[in-house]
Amino acid sequence: MEIRTYRARTMQEALAMVRRELGPDAAVLHTRQVRAGRLWGWLTGARWIEVTASAEVRVPSRLPREELDAKEQTGPRSASGWSAVRSRRPLDAGIPLDRPPGESGFSAEARSTRQLQSLVQQWETETRQAGHRELPDALFRLFAELLDAEWEEHVARELVEQMRQGVTEAAPVDPVLMRARALRLVESEIRLAGPLAVQPGKRRVVALVGPTGVGKTTTIAKLAAHYRLKEHRRVGLITVDTYRIAAVEQLRTYADIIDLPMYVVSTPREMREASRQWEGLDLVLMDTAGRSPRDEIKLQELKAFLNEAHADEVHLVLSTTSSARALVETARQFQSVGITALVLTKLDEASALGHVFSLLRASRLPVSYLTNGQNVPEDIEAAQAERLARWILGVETLPGH
Repeated sequence: MEIRTYRARTMQEALAMVRRELGPDAAVLHTRQVRAGRLWGWLTGARWIEVTASAEVRVPSRLPREELDAKEQTGPRSASGWSAVRSRRPLDAGIPLDRPPGESGFSAEARSTRQLQSLVQQWETETRQAGHRELPDALFRLFAELLDAEWEEHVARELVEQMRQGVTEAAPVDPVLMRARALRLVESEIRLAGPLAVQPGKRRVVALVGPTGVGKTTTIAKLAAHYRLKEHRRVGLITVDTYRIAAVEQLRTYADIIDLPMYVVSTPREMREASRQWEGLDLVLMDTAGRSPRDEIKLQELKAFLNEAHADEVHLVLSTTSSARALVETARQFQSVGITALVLTKLDEASALGHVFSLLRASRLPVSYLTNGQNVPEDIEAAQAERLARWILGVETLPGH
């Protein structure tokens, strides 16, 4: 989404600039009066007109349905087929900026272009009232793009404020350089666990834990197939997900196809006995039952299983379709079982990944793998910082989209 701002002495001149650069179908998102220059505007009180517009937005009309239909049938149309009729409806009221940290406050509808623009303008007003110098247009555009990529509002503001440091009024701000700097800042906060380090003759036990329905069993199958068929390692499977018979049968089917030994345990004592049969394996992948992060008893039970298995790594599997608040809270609750890394799943189902940045910042956990589909073993990859940063910023299309 590209939003541009124009300033002129009169509204007619500003609209002429909009039409000249964005075309006759451009939508006016916001108008206001501003001082004509810093010192000169303060001394003389002279005002200019500022118009914010976009060629990528179609603003709903306030005309009655019958009148709108008539105008669309007779009015000129752009190359895309949309009518050139534009609404004079004012912007909706913005969303309050005083939400507590960790709460997104955004529904899908709240991320509409008009409300995003309202947030940008409201922040600009706050900045001016606090006596701070105005942010360059490039940074305001970046702020709007972050919100559109589903960043939490307070996190987006922190990043933009961080980027404002070092920006001087004398030097023009290049939007391309600002995005490149944002990419570096986001990338610098992403920690990586790397792929599983499996060595022949040195058994490694890796457990996958997490809430229900995030894709633990399918991810186990992908990892098992990769290390058995591509890396030629001796792999075994173990499941404690006896709550869901379907999950056990699903994993058993994968084990039969790949020709892997599989163990099903239902108590910590059975886990202790099963571990004696793992001699000679290079990698043991442990599937666990989905646990609610609020169920402390179940989490302690899970911890007992992990202790008896002597797990070397515990990866928390989280779906990127969950909200920022849910991701952060789940990671916090599962810390008690000793998680060492994150696996982010369902990238192909997520509309954006900006909210994941809140999780990475809050948990400080490294990311091991990303999954983007149901295909075994194809739809999984070891996390890469730059690639993940580009998805989080919304500058690169998510896989499967």
